[in-house]
Amino acid sequence: MNADKNLGQHWLVDNASLEAMCSAGEVKKGDEVLEVGPGLGALTDLLLDRGAFVTAVEYDKRLVEDLAKAYESDSFKLIEGDILQFDLTTMKPSYKVVANIPYYLTSKLLRKLLEFDNKPTLIALLVQKEVAERIAAEPGSMSTLSVSAQFYAEVELKELVPAQLFEPAPKVDSQIIKLKPRGEPLYQVKDSKFFGMVKSGFGERRKKLINSLSGGLGMPKDEVRKMVLGSGLKENSRAQELSIEQWYKLYNKLYN
Repeated sequence: MNADKNLGQHWLVDNASLEAMCSAGEVKKGDEVLEVGPGLGALTDLLLDRGAFVTAVEYDKRLVEDLAKAYESDSFKLIEGDILQFDLTTMKPSYKVVANIPYYLTSKLLRKLLEFDNKPTLIALLVQKEVAERIAAEPGSMSTLSVSAQFYAEVELKELVPAQLFEPAPKVDSQIIKLKPRGEPLYQVKDSKFFGMVKSGFGERRKKLINSLSGGLGMPKDEVRKMVLGSGLKENSRAQELSIEQWYKLYNKLYN
């Protein structure tokens, strides 16, 4: 079946890369695994071979009928629908997520998985290489995405998957990224305020943090300057340079 470009479909056809995804997800016999967009079933086959119980959520109606016929097994459950609307409470505790996802889904899917009460114990995703690097970035190259992902999970870059190993080949390479959700977030904060502050800080990347926060939060620049300096940051600091710990110190100056 031809891939639907409008849905960001690219079939991974390299067995070694598929095995690497299963290894990143530490998939073993008896695991409950949520697979997003099983497509033609290449990854599904390996998950089932490892003895996992697979819940697969497929949006493309063209694929659902074939998948249902191909996997008539007590170890496989097929859900037709949008993963962003999927009820994670239906998954058993300690489930894992292993998936080759459309690039456009990455940030929204990560937010859903990491902020929901019934979190997976492990997430292994194949995403655009550039996005994987952004998620795992260190201070100096941070973004809203890296701050939010690392706030809720330990992040590790895994195998690189070149574009030619997909059919059709995307324009960019992909990379496996492994996330292990934390039992508790790094810090106890009011999420809306903390991430509102972070989003404001990254609102205009070329500006100094003081200017971005002043504009984004609607606060006088002098007041923001005092808080930034009081957090131990330099006056010319920029958002991408801050560690999550530094964001937390700034949050405490702003709201406590």
